Amino acid sequence: MRRARVQGFTLIEVLVSVFLLGVLAAFAYETLNYVRKSRETTAAAFQRTRDLELAVHTMVTDFEQLEPRPVRDLLGLTAQPALLADPRTTNVVTLTRGGWPNPAGLPRGTLQRVTYRLDSGSLYRQYYTVLDATLANAPVQRELLKGVTSVTIRYMDATGAWQVQWPALITTSATNAVPPSTRPIAVEITLQLEDAGKIVRLVEVPG
Repeated sequence: MRRARVQGFTLIEVLVSVFLLGVLAAFAYETLNYVRKSRETTAAAFQRTRDLELAVHTMVTDFEQLEPRPVRDLLGLTAQPALLADPRTTNVVTLTRGGWPNPAGLPRGTLQRVTYRLDSGSLYRQYYTVLDATLANAPVQRELLKGVTSVTIRYMDATGAWQVQWPALITTSATNAVPPSTRPIAVEITLQLEDAGKIVRLVEVPG
């Protein structure tokens, strides 16, 4: 009786198949890894763009709603201008803005005292829960944007000249001093970012 021949794979064929499967798996892994990294990079860039747009929009809105309302200092002794900016200080700018939303119907006004400051490469926005704050009122602070190298703001006075300080130092005479409620005609905001370079926005101040 003739025995049937057993069909199968040789050892060389098995090794070649394993090798080819390994090469295909390596290519598939690299492709998936590339897609994953590209997706993460795109998501990070999209989030960075959203953060930048939100930061610029927030600053523009604050200046567009600038109100000529001076406030008392934290000790209640002197008045601070409605818009206060001095490059020699740690704060970028401090201002009084209107249109503060009140969806919860809290017993407060619609004016808000806002301060922007740059610290360790991050732009922060802080505000007080009351307009004429005291030492007992702690400000609410929010990190607005990371990766900020510098923030420069210029203010156009009534003569059309740009000033880096506000109130503008037009005169040293007390009788001709600039009123604390004076607002600029326009504001130029310049953000220098680590990744996106220079962003410039010009804002027309109403009133």
